Amino acid sequence: MNYLIDRLSAADRDHLMSFLEPVRLPKGMVLSRPNESPSLVYFLSSGIASVVVVSPEGHQAETGVVGREGFTPLSAVLKTGSLPFEIFMQVDGDGLAISPERLSAVLVARPTILAHLLRYSQAFFVQSAFTSLSNAKHTVEERLARWLLMCHDRVDGDRMSLTHEFIALMLSVRRPSVTTALHVLEGNRFITSSRGLVTVRDRTALEEFASDSYGLSEREYERLLGPLTKGARP
Repeated sequence: MNYLIDRLSAADRDHLMSFLEPVRLPKGMVLSRPNESPSLVYFLSSGIASVVVVSPEGHQAETGVVGREGFTPLSAVLKTGSLPFEIFMQVDGDGLAISPERLSAVLVARPTILAHLLRYSQAFFVQSAFTSLSNAKHTVEERLARWLLMCHDRVDGDRMSLTHEFIALMLSVRRPSVTTALHVLEGNRFITSSRGLVTVRDRTALEEFASDSYGLSEREYERLLGPLTKGARP
């Protein structure tokens, strides 16, 4: 279940659910293209979507991730029509979808749902801000630890299907830098890494290693909406 939907009042949840359609979200599926009005809004139940900014020259950097704690794209609630990001699935999953037009009607009819989704929008923008700070101030190893923790928050279990090439793209670093950083985390016995698969071995130690690169945006989500993991109600 999507955490945002699960934490609505029963009346609001039932109203919104009556308009949602289940969708399969395979790895690589594009959910929204830069500067284009989205055709659907997605509330993820599983899997992870990457929000990526792309320069005119084709350079890419991930600005945030979305899982079962959120929805995407935010433009559907912010009434901006589009955002200059590409959003695609980095880990396959499932979700619930609704057209922007129908969602707009729901938000007019149920202002409490709008307020709820706007709180998530703030939480996402805080996450994006701390991603920028981490990219500027932390080592590649710390940034990798943060990113793995963020992915771990949004999946069941400790195993994550992530290639070196994809991690390099998301962190905006060269692939050899990812390989070196993974070796550091493995050497400290925080994770194990094999071809296309990363397994978290010691979550607590990985958080300690990530230091202040991880945790602040997660606490903002919890302040606004409740726990980021396990789907517990606030």
